[in-house]
Amino acid sequence: MPQQAIYPSEPESVRPARRYVREVVARQESAVPEDVLDTLELLASELVTNAVRYGKEPGDSLKVAVDVSPGRCRVEVHDSRRKRPRVRPASRDRSRGRGLLLVQALAEQWGVAERPFGKIVWVVITW
Repeated sequence: MPQQAIYPSEPESVRPARRYVREVVARQESAVPEDVLDTLELLASELVTNAVRYGKEPGDSLKVAVDVSPGRCRVEVHDSRRKRPRVRPASRDRSRGRGLLLVQALAEQWGVAERPFGKIVWVVITW
């Protein structure tokens, strides 16, 4: 069963959310390589940052769910907006907008699912 945590949908939630993902995975799978934990933390940071920037209404919260099994982890970020994220082409003209390119490069799989009153953006990492 996935472990879940709720955070206010604000920039200050990114750090504790990524720390939460790392701690859940390390506690449930003691043999996870350090570089995998780093990657999971980075991916969680990207997903939560996107949820805070683009997936909220005033006063909203977001949920982070972590499902760990031997050699595999799925991280989900639930937010209250139905607008789906889109990958933007790389550009030197923008200082933002590269997060999903990073997610594509690092995750084994990733996607978006609808849920009542919002969406779930998820990633899967294997080791």
